[in-house]
Amino acid sequence: MERVVITGMGVITPLGNTVESFWSHLKAGESGITHIDTFDTTRFKSKIAGLVRDFDAEALFGRKEARRMDRFCQFALAAAEQALNDSGLPLDEMNRERLGVFVGSGVGGIGTLLEQDGILQERGPERVSPTLVPMMITNMAAALISIKYSALGPTLSPVTACSIGNTAIGEAFRAIRHGYVDAVIAGGAEAAVTEISLASFGNATALSSRNEEPSRASRPFDADRDGFVMAEGAGILVLESLSHAMRRNARIYGEVIGYGATSDAYHMVATHPEGDGAYRAIKLALDEARISLDSVDVISAHATGTLLGDKTETMAIKRLFGDYAYRIPVTANKSMTGHLLGASSAVAAIAMVKSLEQGIVPPTVNQEHADPDCDLDYVPNEARQADLTIGLSNSFGFGGHNAVVVFKAFRG
Repeated sequence: MERVVITGMGVITPLGNTVESFWSHLKAGESGITHIDTFDTTRFKSKIAGLVRDFDAEALFGRKEARRMDRFCQFALAAAEQALNDSGLPLDEMNRERLGVFVGSGVGGIGTLLEQDGILQERGPERVSPTLVPMMITNMAAALISIKYSALGPTLSPVTACSIGNTAIGEAFRAIRHGYVDAVIAGGAEAAVTEISLASFGNATALSSRNEEPSRASRPFDADRDGFVMAEGAGILVLESLSHAMRRNARIYGEVIGYGATSDAYHMVATHPEGDGAYRAIKLALDEARISLDSVDVISAHATGTLLGDKTETMAIKRLFGDYAYRIPVTANKSMTGHLLGASSAVAAIAMVKSLEQGIVPPTVNQEHADPDCDLDYVPNEARQADLTIGLSNSFGFGGHNAVVVFKAFRG
């Protein structure tokens, strides 16, 4: 079977619109969460989000093309362009029938849907855009990437809620590993910070209402956590077979060595109360990687900042790793980025690759009050230098979708 390596990465995030700016802010423990200024939040319970700033779609794509894409597709294409440029993938020379695109979105073009529904109500059906449907459907990010780069291999849009990024990476890993394709553009994108999303999540009491202190609102594993903070963005990686990458002398950032996917089969939105699905997904990923439990050097937690979710993820880690769980640093990127929903685990994957490459574990910020149910080493408030070779990245989504990927520093 083929080994699978990462040769390119691109991000659009509340912490920066390049990998280097994102990583610099993340390891410094800086928050990208601010007050929402894109619509009036007066009547909303939560008034904060991780918003992408300084993003000019018209400058990137031209006015005509930008207007034909929902914001989530704009993010996906921008991150994909970064990742492909970074990879140096020789598109003109490779067999494009062996180039795939696995990019998903949980919510898709909800901004476009809301805009066009407003036009329907105010101006009538004759004024609704004929491009509404292709702009809002969740597969369009993958489709547009495929069209732009003439990727003729399999093009998939996994919809596994907040697990999408890891699902895309994991399925791409297996497609390459088994020789079906040479390379895959993989990841997730989301632009769901809208009035209706914020209202729904707020009414479900899922969001933090720490509105006076946006940078301190997202606090995974802290005893005073009160919900997640919505965010937007995209994360895209270029995965290749090692043999393909070596033939073209590509720069290799890291390696994917295992993937586990399970279902809680329990509830529409609540995680299994004992973290059973998470436990099994982590175990399956490590089993496929064929590594021992004490080989894991760092864990990137799903950790959204909800009372039950953080507790059950901690339970799952302790159940599998036993006493060794207390020796593994566990980092929670969402404490700084907010929750990018379908893009979150793809962005976390890029952070993990940078961690393994540089030997730095980003902090979990806003660790101020210990929770007896969350008693692992969460790398509180300051980044840590460490000898890192293998990292585990967790992601769990509404509906009970669990996807875990194991990454390894590339040593040749």
